[in-house]
Amino acid sequence: MDTAALFLAGAGTGLLAGATTCAALQLGLLAGAVRDAPSPARPVGAFLAAKLVSHAVLGAALGLLGGAVQPGPRVRGALLACAALLLTLFALDLLGFAPAGRLLRRRRGGAPVAEDGEAGDGHCAVPVRAARFRRPVLLGAATVLVPCGLTLTAELLAVSSRSAVGGAAVMTGFVLGTAPVFGLVGLTVGRALDLLRGRLTALLGVALLAVAGWTMISGLRLGGWLPQTGADAASAADSARSVHTDATGTQIVTVWALDQGYRPARLTARAGVRTTLVVRTQNTHGHTRAFTLPARDLDVVLPVNGETRIDLGTPRPGRMRFVCASGHYPGAITFE
Repeated sequence: MDTAALFLAGAGTGLLAGATTCAALQLGLLAGAVRDAPSPARPVGAFLAAKLVSHAVLGAALGLLGGAVQPGPRVRGALLACAALLLTLFALDLLGFAPAGRLLRRRRGGAPVAEDGEAGDGHCAVPVRAARFRRPVLLGAATVLVPCGLTLTAELLAVSSRSAVGGAAVMTGFVLGTAPVFGLVGLTVGRALDLLRGRLTALLGVALLAVAGWTMISGLRLGGWLPQTGADAASAADSARSVHTDATGTQIVTVWALDQGYRPARLTARAGVRTTLVVRTQNTHGHTRAFTLPARDLDVVLPVNGETRIDLGTPRPGRMRFVCASGHYPGAITFE
């Protein structure tokens, strides 16, 4: 693909990502960027500019170095867990939890702000304009650490370009594709923080806590660290339909990747025999196309239509989990 085609592919992926739950993953960062700003327009612009630069640099590195710099599922799971903690910090700050405000280096009850845009105690003055932009710039750059499944798709496209220019074009297009939704959300959140003072501001804090919990669970799933529960039980009927042995004696386990999850998501298969996992897609465009086996630190990008065969070797008794690359849609094969 030439540079223009890579840019357009990235932009198309970004448009889809901005309109999905990918935006929710970075809502806490965006809310933190506009917090306490006199007008949300400038911090939103700074946030998006920093996001553009950080993703373009990442895309150039991915294109230049190929898959060598692509983090595996467990690294991304750890990053999502860290992102969840950051979202929690911003949520607690919105809810008025003083220690969270101090950790975010906010000046609660501190020195007054002078009319000339500086803050001080009468002996020294510290410009606050730079401080106001430092936060949205740092948070915008930090979005590169909070990827979703569609971000991963764009990153893998950057890797396949094998070119610094091509990789940067993909990720630049991706961020520009997300910009309309992120800009609108940023302006809306900024105005909401001004208008919904007091009790109503708590609504956003509670919403961010919910997103933080969801993000933490996604990170634990992606890293393969989520504790097993009884809900992981497989259906005998699903296993009978989706597991069979071919003429060579290889056990074939078939899973469909749909836009809203994997079907069946729970299966039981025999341990100790040669096994191939077949993942099928039919007009699939969602996060599930980025298929991950956390225990094997393996990522596979599935085609929109077709089937992908993954050699599982000879599995031992136990549970092999799979999940989309953003940690949203889990599944498991129990070998016994």
